[in-house]
Amino acid sequence: MASNGENGRHQEVGHKSLLQSDALYQYILETSVYPREPEAMKELREITAKHPWNLMTTSADEGQFLNMLLKLINAKNTMEIGVFTGYSLLATAMALPDDGKILAMDINRDNYEIGLPVIEKAGLAHKIEFREGPALPVLDQMIEDGKYHGTYDFIFVDADKDNYLNYHKRLINLVKVGGLIGYDNTLWNGSVVAPPDTPLRKYVRYYRDFVLELNKALADDSRIEICQLPVGDGITLCRRIS
Repeated sequence: MASNGENGRHQEVGHKSLLQSDALYQYILETSVYPREPEAMKELREITAKHPWNLMTTSADEGQFLNMLLKLINAKNTMEIGVFTGYSLLATAMALPDDGKILAMDINRDNYEIGLPVIEKAGLAHKIEFREGPALPVLDQMIEDGKYHGTYDFIFVDADKDNYLNYHKRLINLVKVGGLIGYDNTLWNGSVVAPPDTPLRKYVRYYRDFVLELNKALADDSRIEICQLPVGDGITLCRRIS
């Protein structure tokens, strides 16, 4: 984690948590998240922590949030774009009923297979249909087929930020009226409000404009109600209303 300044604020834009201090975030994890984290999710989180790209994983507090959200809306048919090692996928699979389904898409099967043994051991692999490769062609085919329109209860997107708007244009047709789409990283390491001269990591600066464009487009989209939450790196929930 990044070091704290005089007032406990992070000095580096790019910190995973958006809270004021590491200590406050650690308090949440140790008090409310880790004691309730299922053993399978803990195992996968610890495995993923050893991955050189571990920053790509869904945070434990966000995993807990997604799990409860899916239970609250009684989700059964879901989709996930951007899987990595499968921490959020596991949180979703645990929340769905036994006959629930997740269409999971990622360009890298190797990362997914890191977490797959944990998912299999938890007895949840039967809920997941994994497809390797870009998601946009799959979504286009689903829309062309016609039978998938309005069939998804929940869709979670944590993938290439420069395609978020392209995903949204398609997913709005696939999620049901009253269903939810969740876009991850919509506060993008806090960089959405960073002054122009703020030192930013290259990848943060590169994707920042795409995230800003998405946030504006979602706020202007009359087909959805939105709620942007400072959980993890920011997640925006979109409820389709038309």
